[in-house]
Amino acid sequence: MPLKKISGKECVKILCNKFGFKIKRQRGSHVILRKETPEGAVGTVVPNHEELKTGTLKGILELAKIKEEDFEKHQ
Repeated sequence: MPLKKISGKECVKILCNKFGFKIKRQRGSHVILRKETPEGAVGTVVPNHEELKTGTLKGILELAKIKEEDFEKHQ
């Protein structure tokens, strides 16, 4: 099942509330997220757009080291 199209704001909300990321800073329309793990820091960048393209969302999740299946459960 493909990922649903969501907004950047929704994506940030899910990553922060469900996966433990925190907003580090924002530059223009890009929100930089980060979380500390036992293996080290993990970060990702989310464009604060009205609708994220599927490829962009996949890239965000890859940087965040989150499986698509795990993210889909919270959409």
